[in-house]
Amino acid sequence: MSYRSLAAAAHDLERTGQLVRIDQPVDPHLEMAEIHRRVQEAGGPALLFTRVIGSPFKALSNLYGTYERARYLFRDTFPLVEQVVQLKGDPMAILRHPWRYRKAPFAALHGLPRKSKRARVRFGTTTIDQLPMIKSWPDDGGAFVTLPQVVTLPPDSQQIMSSNVGMYRIQLSGNEYKMNQEIGLHYQLHRGIGIHHTQYNQSDQPFRATVCVGGPPANAFSAIMPLPEGLSELTFAGMLNGHRFPYHFLNGHFLANEADFCITGTIRKEGLKPEGPFGDHLGYYSLRHDFPVMEVETVYHRKDPIWHFTVVGRPPQEDSIFGRLIHDLVGDLLPSEFPGIRDVHAVDDSGVHPLLLAVGTERYMPFREPVPEEILTQANHLLGKGQTSLAKFLIITDGSDHPTLTCHPIGPFFQHVLSRIRWDRDLHFQTQTTIDTLDYSGTGWNAGSKVVMAARGPVIRQLGRELPSLPLPEAWNQARLVMPGVIALSGQTYSSTDREDQLAALTDRLETADLSAFPLIVLQDDASFAAANLSNFLWTTFTRTNPSHDIHGVRSFYRDKHWGCEGALILDARTKPHHAPPLIEDPTVTKRVDDLFASGGPLADILS
Repeated sequence: MSYRSLAAAAHDLERTGQLVRIDQPVDPHLEMAEIHRRVQEAGGPALLFTRVIGSPFKALSNLYGTYERARYLFRDTFPLVEQVVQLKGDPMAILRHPWRYRKAPFAALHGLPRKSKRARVRFGTTTIDQLPMIKSWPDDGGAFVTLPQVVTLPPDSQQIMSSNVGMYRIQLSGNEYKMNQEIGLHYQLHRGIGIHHTQYNQSDQPFRATVCVGGPPANAFSAIMPLPEGLSELTFAGMLNGHRFPYHFLNGHFLANEADFCITGTIRKEGLKPEGPFGDHLGYYSLRHDFPVMEVETVYHRKDPIWHFTVVGRPPQEDSIFGRLIHDLVGDLLPSEFPGIRDVHAVDDSGVHPLLLAVGTERYMPFREPVPEEILTQANHLLGKGQTSLAKFLIITDGSDHPTLTCHPIGPFFQHVLSRIRWDRDLHFQTQTTIDTLDYSGTGWNAGSKVVMAARGPVIRQLGRELPSLPLPEAWNQARLVMPGVIALSGQTYSSTDREDQLAALTDRLETADLSAFPLIVLQDDASFAAANLSNFLWTTFTRTNPSHDIHGVRSFYRDKHWGCEGALILDARTKPHHAPPLIEDPTVTKRVDDLFASGGPLADILS
């Protein structure tokens, strides 16, 4: 179905029982976010808040909250868009299968953006302080836009195919921002918008930008979609919406005609301001850092607009569904983008970038001892391109002898790797490098390390399925089996000054234990919590470790600058003093929301 507005999509979802109106007055300060989190976690409906305290505008969240609902929104256009993306990666496919791809070229042509002066978004204007000022976590620096579509063009250009559309969070209030005059944009210079920023710094032109909110459901998705070279975000949005993306320019500013809101302004070329903190997708706060500022000119809106938002936090959240949709669209491009790679999985429960799993193929030298060779080249390719370059832990294995092996589900993949990997040979570090800006496990902001764990060959160990007797130092008073071959330990708090002594005492004791069936030990703040389910284990382990600093081992050694260990590998995933604080709800707001969902409360029927 082709939606011409966010309201049309909301009406369709309500008609089919996939959206619930909340007519109870709701506070955008923490309360709306907590309601959203509960409904999203339960796999509940989209939410239309009709009475947002302090704002005349309605707000919509959890639109893409389940995979089934997201696919429903794009049910009529998704298959054809899949074909277009496939052809961008393999143009010769249309010659091999002309009938299958017969409509794809016309879909791309009909998706081209269309200049039009009929702009519903110019129905009225408002000010920043009248927008739903949604604050999601207690220590957030202010209210944020969480599903923006930020549109910029190069200097002296209105060539729409040269535009960049990105999703960079926008801080509306708090810190040093002047209300109604300034907003903060969180983006790094290596992003697409950063290229434009550099170009404007080299020109005398004002750096105009537009922050769009709402519009047909494909608009927000297009802003985060990693598109093949030559396919613009606006064309992609047009194809997925089922009609050409209408736009025009006013006073030099781009306007998306079908958006619900367009905030226009000029980004300062110099003069950054602190942005944040912000409760982010890793499950911790991203802290205050200096980022660009946009001077607000005009805030346009359509008639009866809807403010579209989401809430991020410890994964999985609503934004996780974007990852599944992206995999649906680009999964078939893997062989052409990364030759030899058969499957990849950026693990959402770990915060996406901290942990990347991959199945590669060893295609040469079958007569030699099966050691990791070609999969190391493939691992370096993954770490050198696009979004996969942000991976901190890359675990890759050879799938040439295992035709059904995939990275999904995660448990069997871990079992396959752990039963084969050799810690004396199969660890490959990159130190003093960059990691995800939002990952605070490293040595500084955007600074840390990476490790490739590459497994190939026959099974060398049977993984233990019962917790063994461990000769632990007294402080380590809790041990739990996480999964076959993996043990979580806790009891001793991390100490910066005593870290080496702590680990030496532990590894000395473990040298006397038979750990042949347990290749991986993870030090945790709470072993019971980490072992309660796979999601807990992945989150606590990979968001809290910096490979170069936090990987240790039993009977470890250095040999010609190569580090390895002959016994179990130890990951120190305890919280460190430099880590960003985790996200914790405000107990007062929690109690208030409990009452809303309680029997007889105004929201009692939403999750029934």
